Amino acid sequence: MYWRMWPIFACPSFSSKRADWLFERRLLFTTGQRPVSFKSSHKIRLNLSVCLPKLHLGYLGTRTSVMMQRAFFGRSLLLAQQAAVGLDSPLAPRSAPLLQRLERPMSSVTIPPPACMLRPLEVPMRYLFGPGPSNVPPRILAAGARQIIGHTHTEMYEIMNDIKKGIQYAFQTENHMTIAMSGSGHAAMECAVFNTVEPGESVLISINGIWGERVAEIAERMGANVHRMVKTPGGYFTNKEIEQAIAKYKPVLFFLAHGESSAGLCHPVDGIGDICRKHNCLFLVDTVASLGAAPIFMDKQNIDILYCGSQKALNAPPGTAPISFNDRACHKMFNRKTKPVSYLFDMTQLSNYWGCDGKPARVYHHTGPVSGFFALREALAILAEKGLEESWKKHKEVAAYLYRGLEDLGLKLFIPERDLRLPSVTTIAIPDGYDWMGLLTYIMKHHQIEMTGGLGPSVGMVMRIGLMGYNCEKTNADLALHALEDALKNYKKRRA
Repeated sequence: MYWRMWPIFACPSFSSKRADWLFERRLLFTTGQRPVSFKSSHKIRLNLSVCLPKLHLGYLGTRTSVMMQRAFFGRSLLLAQQAAVGLDSPLAPRSAPLLQRLERPMSSVTIPPPACMLRPLEVPMRYLFGPGPSNVPPRILAAGARQIIGHTHTEMYEIMNDIKKGIQYAFQTENHMTIAMSGSGHAAMECAVFNTVEPGESVLISINGIWGERVAEIAERMGANVHRMVKTPGGYFTNKEIEQAIAKYKPVLFFLAHGESSAGLCHPVDGIGDICRKHNCLFLVDTVASLGAAPIFMDKQNIDILYCGSQKALNAPPGTAPISFNDRACHKMFNRKTKPVSYLFDMTQLSNYWGCDGKPARVYHHTGPVSGFFALREALAILAEKGLEESWKKHKEVAAYLYRGLEDLGLKLFIPERDLRLPSVTTIAIPDGYDWMGLLTYIMKHHQIEMTGGLGPSVGMVMRIGLMGYNCEKTNADLALHALEDALKNYKKRRA
């Protein structure tokens, strides 16, 4: 039936107004609905998903097909607008059955849109006084909210170059092979191991919390021969112990967490890099929880590979991870017998993406987190403006203020030696008679403050308070202390 109208549209002398009228009428017939007069006051809406398949434009010439498409879509849009108006008119109740019948969708989609996706996003305001992430300052939020640009645009490469220089300052290094990983601190952790260790090679991991455990598992998964030095959470290794283990196992890589956030320990680093060079071993250091809060000097302390995350003292959102390799690490990395197990984390590719390989052109490797890089650049800019020494000083002062307040509440600090405490994350021994999870739940419910328990081997041993970067203020320490005091007073103890 509907094909009889095609010659009419092909005739140049035919009135476009008449064509529209006939077009509407024929389309109603082809949708399987009873004829409706367009002169009536009833407004209808065409269902495009029903009508489109029945427009056999292949029967027509190119010019006529274009005319048909324009007429169809233009007129359908008008009808849809009229139908929307009609729903609010006095005639709407009388025409409701017809409208329901005409508006019934005919689609191949069988899973409906989830109700949660039809509601606006709601995010509570909370004080993030745990081990990270920390609250993001407005300036960094604004940077991340900028309209994105292409990840291979010249301007993006300039931003990446800025990030590289900012990382070099934060790490105190002149290493050219300095980049930011597209991912969290774990991405940098895997990148370091995957690129410098080959299957069957020996590695030595110091474990005094969760991060040594993670690196050991990563190394085992890629086929390394893993040796462990283990102490209870909060314990630290002397340089003598480290040298003895390196001499015994002859590893190509030794790992140490500078900021072991699961226990609240800031591990001494001086002298360990010299030991590793003496035994031809690379020195890998994790500063995810300590960078910007405690002093670290990559070049002066002979650290071969250093990485951190973006979401702690740097205050950027999670999702980017600075990492740097010195010449010793690069020599090992780029003279492998086998390819790294990960393509995404392959530094032969990433070094070009970040303009670190000396080649004139950067080749596409992956689509980096553009908004994340905007935020990271701003975070590094804030650190540069403030100054590393000032940042270290402030974290130390606020941590000392918090220590005094906790002791006044009768709480015991988990790390007894003050010089070994991590300034950004303070650990408290769980008070006798209290359920630590219940205390933390009470604080979240009544004060909207996040504090956390232990992680990995420190679970059930500690509660953790993190005041870092933007959150590193005495006023925030007071909020945390008030919440703890309230919880200790009003949350019921466990029965003996």
